Amino acid sequence: MKIIHTDEIIAAVEKLCMDANYFLGEDMLQAFHTAQAAEQSPLGQNVLGILIENADIAKTEQVPMCQDTGMAVIFAELGQEVQVTGMSLTEALNQGVRQGYAKGYLRKSIVKDPTLHRDNTGDNTPTVIHYDIVPGDQLKITVAPKGFGSENMGALKMCKPSDGLEGVINFVVETVDKAGANPCPPIIVGVGVGGDMEKAAILAKHSLLREAGEHNADPEWQKVEAEILRRVNQLGIGPQGFGGTQTALAVHIETFPTHIAGMPVAVNINCHAARHKEVVLTGRDA
Repeated sequence: MKIIHTDEIIAAVEKLCMDANYFLGEDMLQAFHTAQAAEQSPLGQNVLGILIENADIAKTEQVPMCQDTGMAVIFAELGQEVQVTGMSLTEALNQGVRQGYAKGYLRKSIVKDPTLHRDNTGDNTPTVIHYDIVPGDQLKITVAPKGFGSENMGALKMCKPSDGLEGVINFVVETVDKAGANPCPPIIVGVGVGGDMEKAAILAKHSLLREAGEHNADPEWQKVEAEILRRVNQLGIGPQGFGGTQTALAVHIETFPTHIAGMPVAVNINCHAARHKEVVLTGRDA
């Protein structure tokens, strides 16, 4: 049994919020360079160069890589042999976001009510938290700030089993096509297939935590990821929507068993600022 005090959790989340917004992952930077070499449009090549420069400036100056510093989404994997002490875990995660967005001078974008009273909460909370209870004595926290230029372009379809694999592929490609330049391409396309309505959506979001281009473990689904990527990059949207062959850097698919009568499919698009940072807390012996 391990004990983790919420003071440690708060400090960790505070840092993750800033790091995620300042430091683009090396996987994404490499994907930019690869895309720039493959891009057939001179304008698209230039845009990718600007994105590389932007990421370098954000890292050097420790400033946000995008003006939309996102809604804080947290995936928390709590070992069943961990005891959290202090305040509640949910309160601690929110407090970490609150402090990180204040200390890092990150834009606060959360409103109290989605329709009736769109007053800003002033601290970028509450946070969207996905919990998973797992074996072990550690707490893994992943902070993934999500901008809404790309979040708004997501979609969900309750496909029929008779739609088959082609129906899944067509829906994903159509969703990206409709999104056009809005999600600030080049994008990462997250896809969740199976479960029920909300499970498919969470799978799609979770898939975006992979390193860019990390494939599904199943070779058959790897082929589907490659086929969707091929079709998406034939749409001609290109970097930042100026045309070209590099609309998407990767397609990530996650699946889950589903009901015999259904085939839910969710798409969650991430912009070129694919931000996520994680930490594993080990605490102390009980």
